[in-house]
Amino acid sequence: MAQYSVNRKNHYHAGNSDVHEVVMTADKDGNIINSAGASSNINISAGLVEGWNHINKFGFNPSIGSGDWETIYDGSNKYTYLTVAGVAAIASTDPADDGKTVEVQGLDENYNLVLEDVVIGASSQTTFIRIFRMIFKDGVATTNEGVITATIGGAVKATILAGTGQTLMSVYTIPAGKTGYLLKVHFNVTKSTDVQFRLVAKPFGGAFNVKGQFGTFGVPVEYNYPVPLRFEEKTDIELECLAGNTCAAGGLFDLILVDNEV
Repeated sequence: MAQYSVNRKNHYHAGNSDVHEVVMTADKDGNIINSAGASSNINISAGLVEGWNHINKFGFNPSIGSGDWETIYDGSNKYTYLTVAGVAAIASTDPADDGKTVEVQGLDENYNLVLEDVVIGASSQTTFIRIFRMIFKDGVATTNEGVITATIGGAVKATILAGTGQTLMSVYTIPAGKTGYLLKVHFNVTKSTDVQFRLVAKPFGGAFNVKGQFGTFGVPVEYNYPVPLRFEEKTDIELECLAGNTCAAGGLFDLILVDNEV
């Protein structure tokens, strides 16, 4: 970035050896914005920083067992990932939900971000390789009456529990063409029991690795990364829990997504 002298009312000469490169963040209109502290993220949330956006993933597992690690999501087990994309069949356990709509958020077979409104009782037009959120949408009903599921290839990949209105999934996959920067993790448990939490990630074509592990006895755990963790496109990220006694547990994480060409 060229530097400008206010006193001289001109740019510094290219031969000036004291000139240094300066990197700043601007909104989509070219205005320099605050790049320090939480206030800088308001511009990202408002869509003012081109090529940047924020993802908040939060999950809750109503029954963590004491034997194995479980994903913090509404499936109460270890989440498994699709290897072959397919259409999502949307169904509810209560006929009162039939004919209403859910918004399905995920990635298509090329790992591009996709959203589709799908009628309950029907299947998506999109072919999904990942689903990481569903939202119940209806102008009349207060919330969903039954348990709503998205099934791909005979396996349930997302669940909206009765009365919650959306999935509770501490699971996310970085879309193609983007890089994710993880800012924060938070964990909580409903009992005073010995609990371990961990953040795990799997790069595309690789294996899951632990990126952070925490222990507690019923007290919430939160960690803010002073230098964000960096995740490449198509990386799977999730939060997991292992409890000393059966309990419920919640978790969340925050990501900033940046287009790779920015």
